Amino acid sequence: MQRVAGAVMGALIGDALALGCHWYYDLAELRRECGPWITDYLTPRSGRYHSGLLAGDISQTGLLLVMQMESLVHCAGYVEKDFTQRLDTELFPHLDGTPMQGPGGYTNQSIREAWRKRVPEHHPWGECAGDADTTEGAERAIAIAAFYALRPKKMAEAVCSNIALTQRDPAIVAMSVAFSAVLAQLVSGAALTPQIGATLMAQVRSGALPFHTVTQGHLQPPPQGAERTQAGRFTSPDALLTAGYAALAAADPDIVIEPAWKVSLVYGMPCAIYHQLPAAYYLAGRFREDYESAVLHAINGGGQNMSRAMLTGALVGAQVGLEGIPRRFITGLRDAQRYLALAAELEQSAARPVTRTAATGASATSRSSTG
Repeated sequence: MQRVAGAVMGALIGDALALGCHWYYDLAELRRECGPWITDYLTPRSGRYHSGLLAGDISQTGLLLVMQMESLVHCAGYVEKDFTQRLDTELFPHLDGTPMQGPGGYTNQSIREAWRKRVPEHHPWGECAGDADTTEGAERAIAIAAFYALRPKKMAEAVCSNIALTQRDPAIVAMSVAFSAVLAQLVSGAALTPQIGATLMAQVRSGALPFHTVTQGHLQPPPQGAERTQAGRFTSPDALLTAGYAALAAADPDIVIEPAWKVSLVYGMPCAIYHQLPAAYYLAGRFREDYESAVLHAINGGGQNMSRAMLTGALVGAQVGLEGIPRRFITGLRDAQRYLALAAELEQSAARPVTRTAATGASATSRSSTG
């Protein structure tokens, strides 16, 4: 199964499917303007978000994910200097710091804040992060998580470093890294089931994931003795447990969310990551073998449905592989052949043994093929 390609293409398709119906918080208005059930790409209406783009286009968030993929392929791994140089030369010259402007028709808060610190104020990278509580970092890190899926320690280091370029709140970074850890498990062949939390906690105890915990297996009381230092670790592992609980809710016959798009009402329609992740985990657990149902319920829930669909699309795309994504979604995606070729290169590059290059010192991941 092409799980790496499934994750990144699943995310890009989710992003594009929401482009024409993005940020409708009035569900009656959404149904009136976009139809009772959105099933395909839509051209944004004049005067709304992403106006001027066409059905099947991706947003700026999708473009950033593509940029991340290009950097990973070019460097055979995550090289931060290469990625930030791409931001400096390929994105920031086209921004002016306002929301309704820039490639993709809209520039999100964390990117606007980074642009202001980097361009008008001339701060170096490392001093450009802001306080946005959104999912932008997690979304562009999808490629990193997929690339380093079998190397959780390296994955967490690279994802954390990348997200910290634009977002500095430790809780937001922790939830973003946790999403990447869940996605890496799915790319590695796991399914989004209630057991995924235990698997991730085992990686915490082994030192592979940088989360602090004092409990023993199955969250039992800690052993006697001194507590281990938490330097360099997130203060709590709770963000790693959310996916398992959402999957448990999806599987529990006594917990009914019908139709499934109403998950947006249960967990919240806004942009903050603490609204978005539980909904994406729920849909990816409930429809883990059905990409179409997962992303369409994500989109039809309104609000920040672009992030919900992008995150859900990555999680389910990783579980079903590229071949599990309906062909009509690929053929309707503008510039699909370019993205498919890049996804294939990412899949191939992620399967190579570790090598080091004299020019960059970058290392490619050591992993068995997921193709």
